[in-house]
Amino acid sequence: MDITLIFKVAGVGILISVLNMILTKVDRGDWTSLTTLAGVVIVLGLVIGEISDLFNTVRTMFKLY
Repeated sequence: MDITLIFKVAGVGILISVLNMILTKVDRGDWTSLTTLAGVVIVLGLVIGEISDLFNTVRTMFKLY
């Protein structure tokens, strides 16, 4: 696992939290859930390769086919 992946996930989290605070201040609270969902999708897209590698390692370790 690369350290840049952790920084990318943290950056997305910080960006989404700032966007949520801004949207709440301008009385657009209905958009905060949409931005949070977009952040979750972006982070999932970033880590999906690592999750796939984890499952392949577990499958190889326990000789599952």
